[in-house]
Amino acid sequence: MKAAPFDYVRVSSLDELGELAAAYGDDAQVIAGGQSLVPAMAMRMARPKLLLDLCDLPGLADIRLTPDGLEIGAMVRYFELAGSPLVATHAPLVSTAVPLIAHEAIRSRGTLGGNLAHADPASEMPAVMLALGAVITVAGSTGARRIPAAEFFIGTYETALRAGEIITAITLPVALAGRRVAIDEVVRRSGDYAAVGAAFAIDLEGETVTGARLAFFAVCDRAVLAHKAAAALCGQRLGEIDPAPVLAALAQEIAPVADLHNRAETKRHLMKVLAGRLLQRLLSGEKSTHG
Repeated sequence: MKAAPFDYVRVSSLDELGELAAAYGDDAQVIAGGQSLVPAMAMRMARPKLLLDLCDLPGLADIRLTPDGLEIGAMVRYFELAGSPLVATHAPLVSTAVPLIAHEAIRSRGTLGGNLAHADPASEMPAVMLALGAVITVAGSTGARRIPAAEFFIGTYETALRAGEIITAITLPVALAGRRVAIDEVVRRSGDYAAVGAAFAIDLEGETVTGARLAFFAVCDRAVLAHKAAAALCGQRLGEIDPAPVLAALAQEIAPVADLHNRAETKRHLMKVLAGRLLQRLLSGEKSTHG
């Protein structure tokens, strides 16, 4: 099947983007890497009358340190994230998450901003953004806004973006000296969508856990943080932590939703297994950060 007929514009400014988006309304669709949109168009699941390509917008493909943290432009592609020394140093969870994303062909074209705007609940990067406390900058013809990742993802393929807005950058707080991170997922085959996935970050002062952000994906209608399970870790000393209360809090806090392949009960079990596996890695200081 082929895509329905459409027009195509490479926009050169946010003003031009806003004008065209306003003129076409719901018939306009922004395209970044196109790794989700193009297949949907080919299957006629998406039928935009106008594609607005962001490739020519200036400043969206940079990775740089700022006073606020590590700033990643929305048009930075996955393979660039994996190869960036800045990302590896200041946000290693991002680097180690990239190999889990689909296949190499997807990683060569897909963009971080496009991934986050798509808001697939089974995608790795929204959970990584939650685990790292990212702030997402969005902009349109009326100005820019900064949205914490925890407020950005609303539901399946639904975000806080308003009509005519795009993601321009993602800012990640620079990793603390005592931070440990890990990500893993349960998949049938490499490159498949996850049945359940998790991205964890814990902060240590000496041997004491001072902070934790435990994010899960492919369990609900969006990536979610397990606040109560994280709180059960804080204040505890390495070597003295019993994972049981953490896992018990997790089971009470997040109610998985069944999908086409897995029942809710299956996902609940997989969450517990995966969380236990990641906690063991983090608390032992194991260097491997994903399976």
